[in-house]
Formats: sequence, C-alpha cells, structure tokens
Amino acid sequence: MNKILRVGVIGAGHFGRYHALKMNKVPQEILSGVFDLNTQQATKVAAEAGCPITKSVEQLLSLSDAVVIAAPAQCHFDLSVQALQAGKHVLVEKPIAATLEQADHLVSLARETGLVCQVGHLLRYSAEHEAITQRMVNPLYIEATRIAPYTTRGTDVSVILDLMIHDLDLILAIVNNPVAQVDAVGAAVSSSCEDIANARVRFENGCVATITASRISLKTERRMRFFSVEKYLSADFVKRELSVIERGRGISLPGIGQVRRECIRWEERDSLFEEHKAFVASCLYGAPVMVDACAGRRALSVALAVTQGIAESRKVMEASGLIKSLNE
Repeated sequence: MNKILRVGVIGAGHFGRYHALKMNKVPQEILSGVFDLNTQQATKVAAEAGCPITKSVEQLLSLSDAVVIAAPAQCHFDLSVQALQAGKHVLVEKPIAATLEQADHLVSLARETGLVCQVGHLLRYSAEHEAITQRMVNPLYIEATRIAPYTTRGTDVSVILDLMIHDLDLILAIVNNPVAQVDAVGAAVSSSCEDIANARVRFENGCVATITASRISLKTERRMRFFSVEKYLSADFVKRELSVIERGRGISLPGIGQVRRECIRWEERDSLFEEHKAFVASCLYGAPVMVDACAGRRALSVALAVTQGIAESRKVMEASGLIKSLNE
C-alpha cells in the first residue's frame, strides 16, 4: 500500500494558492487544509482546491504530516520553527528566513529533529536548470538578468529577496565555491525597498558573477550567460532556448580553430509539480533534499551581502554628492 503525505498550506496568497492547487496532481500527496489570517481568502482557495480551512496553525498542524509555508517572508522563520517543533516536515518559500541567525537555527533544528526542511527555490527543479548544469562546469564568468514589469506581489521584501535570490541560488549551486567579495548598487523606486539591483559576486576560485534584477522594467527578460575555458553558453528562459559554442570540435574558423555551435530547446516543465514530487520523496522515503536549509541559508547569506553592498555604495555616493542623502 502506498504511503500518503498529508500536507497543509499556511498562507493563501499568490504562491499559497498555487501550492494548494498543485497538490491534487501529485501522487501520494493530499492537501489536508489551508490556513490564512485572511479568512475570506483562505475560504476561496480552500473551495477551489477542495479542502477544509482551519481556524489556526495549530489545528492545521494536527491534521498534517507536513506543511507548505507560503506566508509573508517575515513569518517564515516563526512558522517553520513551530512546524518543525511539532514534528512536521516543512517546505518553506524563499527566503528561508530574515536573518542568518534565524537560518542557522532552522538548519540546526532540521538536523536535530531529522525532519525535512526544503526551501522553495523553484528554479532548481526546472528544465532550464537541468539543461545548464548538464553542459556547464567550472565557469569563469556568469552574467544573469532577471527583469519584469512592476506588480504589487512580493513588495514586502526587496527585489533581491524576491527575484535576484533565484539566480543567486542557481549560481551558487553551479560554482559551488565560497564567496570572496560582493559589490552592489540598487535603488528603491516604487516601493519602500530596492526595486532594482545589480551585484558583482567574486568567488574564492576566481569566478565572477554579475547579476541584475528589476521589478520596474517595461518588459520581462530572463537570461543567463556562462563563460568557461572551452565553452560559452547563453540561456534565454523566456524563449526556452540554450545556445552553446564549444572549442575543439565542429567546423573550423580562421584564427580560432574548430568550433561547434549547438542550439537546444527544452520542453516546458511543471517546476512546482517537480518540487512537490521531490518533497514527497524526501518526506516519505528519505530521498536527499535538493534545496535544503543549508542551501537556503547560503542563498540568503549572499542576498543579504548584496543588500549590505547597496547600503555601502549609497554611503559612498552620498559622500561624493552623486546622490542626495535619504535623510535630506
């Protein structure tokens, strides 16, 4: 007889709704209920997903083996601690927490309890992640751009924790080397925190990554480029296209030698479905957690370093008169 994982959703907003609806399609996963302080929104999502609403987090935990935490980012830590201490597995949306101290506590708590603490860095479960990691190792330079028009969703945190952290997590996983230095600039335009940011991350092995994120652009663009000694790779996530130029094979070009060019298109993959499948496998069968609390902590660490870098660059620009002080 197949095992069943009863999973509750805490937070019935944009992502909470997606999680709730997706569970009906994942084998061995059952949606046990939804909780949100906004009872009207919780009722709407529960009706759509065909599950009960609960009056409290405690009631939802009593009905569940695991929970998805899709509440506002400032609630991630407290809710994750509450769930883990209650003996429940956790899939928490990114960022894992607000501070490194909180993230460290979750890492320790997951280790002590032996429970799954998976972080919702969705890009790791995507077809583009697989296409890139199969073809690129030991990059020397990485360039990432993730820009989109303004929406009110996600503005409770900066564009760094909302959008840039996806690319940071992917880059950190590919480079797999300690970060040596982070420089950054950014600005708050339409909200109270940064809406556009650019970061330069240098790793101890010499690799450099430049990442741009914006949620105030006129168009949507998601691209990454990778350079290594032997290969150049360009990924367009919107068009689902991957271009690879590789030395040492293929046609011969004057002054360059043999070069091979390959264009790959990947099929659309339901990344949220894959994320939930992986969560079920980890909770029920002990499969390795691809994006565990340690990975979530690592991404948060660099995201906070980018935020600090923006604050430091602002001080320099204010001192030089390039921009006005926020206190003026």
